[in-house]
Amino acid sequence: MRLIQSRQIPEQEDFRYGWNSLLQRVERPEVFFTWQWARAVEKAYGEALQPWLLVFENDDKSLAGIAALATDTSRSHISFLASTTADYCDFLSEPNCREAVAEAVLAECAKLHANITLANLPADSSTLVALQRLGRKYGYFLHVRPAYQCAQVSLKTAEERAAVKADLQRKKMRRLINVMEERYAPHLQHLTSWSEIEPELPGFAQSHVARFAATGRVSNLADLRRQQFLQELARLSSECKWLRLSRLRVGDKSVAWNYGFYFSGSWFWYQPTFATQFEEFSPGLYLLAKIIHEACEDPRVSVVDLGLGAEGYKERFANSSRQTLHVTLTRSYSKHLRGVLRYRAVQMLKSWPAGEKAARNLFRRNVH
Repeated sequence: MRLIQSRQIPEQEDFRYGWNSLLQRVERPEVFFTWQWARAVEKAYGEALQPWLLVFENDDKSLAGIAALATDTSRSHISFLASTTADYCDFLSEPNCREAVAEAVLAECAKLHANITLANLPADSSTLVALQRLGRKYGYFLHVRPAYQCAQVSLKTAEERAAVKADLQRKKMRRLINVMEERYAPHLQHLTSWSEIEPELPGFAQSHVARFAATGRVSNLADLRRQQFLQELARLSSECKWLRLSRLRVGDKSVAWNYGFYFSGSWFWYQPTFATQFEEFSPGLYLLAKIIHEACEDPRVSVVDLGLGAEGYKERFANSSRQTLHVTLTRSYSKHLRGVLRYRAVQMLKSWPAGEKAARNLFRRNVH
């Protein structure tokens, strides 16, 4: 394979096509791995991080692999380009080429004497095995820890679909749906074209910020770069009909949204929100229940992915999950050891509630 490096995401149509064609040959294609996602991250966050794209070509110049990475300004730390925006991140290649791609990435990072952090790497990816085999060869000490358990609604079999439908008919869920429908007669729409989506995004963002503020938290949409990212991603992915901005309306008012994706057999619950004045009627839960019901009726959907985050409401629906990992590759053994010991100490405190509470109180006193 021939390696080509770039500090920008190429916009040529043939490269874009080649990227997304390669994506269909990986173990589990995800919308987070697309050219559109990388380009939207670059446009919104390019000043804060520096894209570093490693492209691998076969002898016939077809794409064999892609590693969409980013460096800090000193080029001493490497991460996935999409790590702060994507629920899953990985190198792209056919599984039988993954070790060669991973080895080339490690070799290039080693030339920079850079440490590497790979967040949200799927535990079922062949990339992990390659990194475990090759890390020490290039002077890296590897630390792998669990990151997120992503809740999913699996619809791979007729039995699973029937069981999920039955869960939606349980008394508590049925009551929630009936109350919402009898009182408000809500109407669900899935917006897919940019002309439909663009005017809806400001209201979606405002609602998300307001809902977080009402509970004393700060929405990530308070950051204008996040808003720019979602807007650019919507514009690009709507061209391919991947984006589904699901909108629940009562009369002429939008009361709940999911900025989600319909991609390669997956319907993704990515960034939902709802209008706080309707909170007592759980419009967000109603919206999710309706999406899952529609997915059950759609033979093209094999999973409704509920994504990162351990929100309790997801447990009402999930029948499976997918583990992600946080992988660090460090040049210094002492730094590697400190990271491992720090992680183990945190885990011990979490398993001892009184100790965790004491540590939090100590931290607050030191801060204030």
